[in-house]
Amino acid sequence: MTETKNNETVLVLGATGKTGSRVAQRLTEQGIEVRKASRPGFDWNDRSTWTAAVTGISAAYLTYYPDLAFPGAAEAIRDFSKLAVDHGVRRLVLLSGRGEEEAVVSEQGVRDSGAEWTVVRAAWFAQNFSEHFLLEPVLAGEIVLPAGQVTEPFIDVEDIVDVVVTALTTDGHDGEVYELTGPRLLSFADAAAEIGKASGREIRYVPVSAAEFAAGAAEQGVPEEEIEGLTDLFTRVLDGRNESLTGDVEKVLGRPARAFSEYAEKAAATGVWNQ
Repeated sequence: MTETKNNETVLVLGATGKTGSRVAQRLTEQGIEVRKASRPGFDWNDRSTWTAAVTGISAAYLTYYPDLAFPGAAEAIRDFSKLAVDHGVRRLVLLSGRGEEEAVVSEQGVRDSGAEWTVVRAAWFAQNFSEHFLLEPVLAGEIVLPAGQVTEPFIDVEDIVDVVVTALTTDGHDGEVYELTGPRLLSFADAAAEIGKASGREIRYVPVSAAEFAAGAAEQGVPEEEIEGLTDLFTRVLDGRNESLTGDVEKVLGRPARAFSEYAEKAAATGVWNQ
C-alpha cells in the first residue's frame, strides 16, 4: 500500500454535497489535486459520464445520491468500482449509512473491486438540521419526522470528513468498515432542544406517522420516487437499531467525536437559524 502523494489526483463524487465539498476542500488544503464530480458533469444514471471521471485518478471518494439503499445503487457501485480499478484507481472510500441492509449490499461492489477499500458508515448527519431538508422546518420552529421517541447518535459531518480524508490519504485503512457516531444518544426532541438553546429560538419536535410524513413531503415538492424511498428508509432505520455508540471516530483520529451541542453552537454562530 502507498499513501496518496501530492502529485496524484483524488476523485471526489458528490463534490457539492455536505461531505464531498468538505472532503475536496480538505484535500486541496493538503496540496492534493482534486477532481470534483457532480451533476450534470457526473451522473450515476448516465454511465457515459463515468470514464472521464476515473481516468488519471489514484483514489476516489464515492457517495451515491440519493442513498445506497435505493434501487439500482448496488449495481451502479459495483460497475463504477470495477471501471475505476480498470483505469488504475488504487484506493476507494465509500460513504455508507449505518443500519441499512441494502447499503451493505451496495458496499459489496467496493469490497469486490480489487482496490484498497474503506467503508464509512455514518449515523444521522447533524448538519441535516442546518444544511439540508430539516433547515426549513427548524426555521419554522417545528421538526416533523416519523421517528417516534427513538434516540440517534448524531454525527458531525466534520468528523466524517476527517475520517474520509485520513482513509484516502494514509495507509492502514484497507478492508476497514468504520461506523461513525457522535458521543451521545439524543432523541429528536433532545436535538430540537439543543438547537433551540444554541439559537435562542423555540424549536419543537413533532412525531408523525410515515403516511403523514410522506404527505407533508409531497406538499413541499419532494419528488414522489424520493418520498417513497426516504419514508421507507426513515421508518426502518429510525426503529432503534442504531441506538448505540461506537468509538470508531477516536480509533481513526485519536480524538473523541464532536458533541451535538458543539455542532449546534457553531451552526448558530453562522446565523443559519436566524433567517
